Amino acid sequence: MTYFTASVAAVPTDNKEKYVEHVAAVWPLFKSYGATRMVETWGADVPKGKVTDFFGAVDAKADETIVFSWIEWPDKVTADAAWQKMGDDPAMRQLPEMPFDGSRMIFGGFVPLYEAGDQRGAGYYQGFLLAVPEKNKASYAEIADEGWKMFQKGGALGTVESWGEDVPRGRVTDFYRATKAEDGEVPVFSWTLWPDRATCEAAAREMEAEMGDFDRSSMPFDGMRMMWGGFDPLFDSGQAA
Repeated sequence: MTYFTASVAAVPTDNKEKYVEHVAAVWPLFKSYGATRMVETWGADVPKGKVTDFFGAVDAKADETIVFSWIEWPDKVTADAAWQKMGDDPAMRQLPEMPFDGSRMIFGGFVPLYEAGDQRGAGYYQGFLLAVPEKNKASYAEIADEGWKMFQKGGALGTVESWGEDVPRGRVTDFYRATKAEDGEVPVFSWTLWPDRATCEAAAREMEAEMGDFDRSSMPFDGMRMMWGGFDPLFDSGQAA
């Protein structure tokens, strides 16, 4: 089964080009370990939230931008073996220095829960992070399908909902603290692909109008703790030379 290593980081805005250089240098190594794709996206419209948000998730500073990313693997076994190899690979020490504070990056392993549409060709991404009660996993998949139909109607290209499978606790930050997860809840890392930002924003306005009186208490998770943002494509190994 496809497996994702998902991450959120805060990168100094002035280091954007250095970050691109870093991930471009890292990708060939990940590929040699069995990764099939790596996607990095750069925060373009990331709002501050009342309860949670991406800035708080990684303790971002005023001069930092949120990066929302994932590495795709054929399965968890390949991903686990790759992380073990990296620790002993001398090539890792030849990579450019990370142009951000890695201690504040949050990451974890996720498996697809719901996928629809095309996973290529996005000109803009919406990224989501939330915590869902494990007992509501099936209900969440059902509401994801309903949401996709609305997104697709608005012009979305595709969507992926991924369910936390191996999400570690961190000393400084982690997905659990980011989402204020309660006992029995699982982090969910998701994204929707759009042809461009204008299409996404127009669709959002239409959906808000249609859902004006929607009872959010019926959702199988606490929507107040869900965070989201708009991201520009920064690096996609599927399009890299």
